[in-house]
Amino acid sequence: MKFSAALVAALVPSVYGHYFWNKLIVNGTETGDMEFVRRTTRPLPWNPIKWKNPLENSTPDLDDIRCNQGSFSSAGSTGVKEVAAGSNVGFKLAVGTSAGHPGPALAYISKAPGSVKEYRGDGPWIKIWETGVCNTAADFKTDAWCTWGKDTVTFDLPKDLLNGEYLLRIEHIGLHGAHDEQAEFYPACAQIKVTGGSDTGDLGPGILLPGGYKRTDPSFNFGIYNGYKPYPFPGGPMYKGIQGGSGNDTSAAPVPAPTSTSTSAAGA
Repeated sequence: MKFSAALVAALVPSVYGHYFWNKLIVNGTETGDMEFVRRTTRPLPWNPIKWKNPLENSTPDLDDIRCNQGSFSSAGSTGVKEVAAGSNVGFKLAVGTSAGHPGPALAYISKAPGSVKEYRGDGPWIKIWETGVCNTAADFKTDAWCTWGKDTVTFDLPKDLLNGEYLLRIEHIGLHGAHDEQAEFYPACAQIKVTGGSDTGDLGPGILLPGGYKRTDPSFNFGIYNGYKPYPFPGGPMYKGIQGGSGNDTSAAPVPAPTSTSTSAAGA
């Protein structure tokens, strides 16, 4: 389904801060609208995924949580962007919107066994970046969070990633309703081909989606209305480097335990 930019721009302000990702960014350059990002089939693409009172019956217990509802149907018509390992990449929100909900952002990779255009994302998802709170003295309901009011997120791909095709997944989690089991998930996936990385090795542990997020997880039942407290990031361990591989860079520095007051990246 294609969306009129004018129509979306007119409607988005009425949906109380909802948004969706439409552009991949590589080394500071924005790519085209949905050029490399899989397109959802949702009639209102900015609607979140959530467990309680879901819209279009889209919950984190379904495949929707990978790259958004119906996104695999656009995989074949979505481009694959060649990206060098270690590149700075990111995503931009559509039609002039910004992240209007408090909460963290996370990025994952999932390696396709062959062509990413034929990959559903049913393999492991490995977290490579996360960001939470940037200012503990600010309003925990709004601008304490690093992504508040931002329309883009950027981060570095690990330098030693295995060469090949991947889904690169971005996700923002709105926590304004998390105290009432209504955490909101805003995921999207870009199709990329990594070059200049490692030729062999193991990417390490990841999570499955769906399955890796549980309705009872503290990450999704988190109160923001009584002042700052550390946020327990979801998504399993951070990527720690290729194990037993060979390539341009097979070493990775230890990753410190993440806190909600920092931005953590694999190999940082």
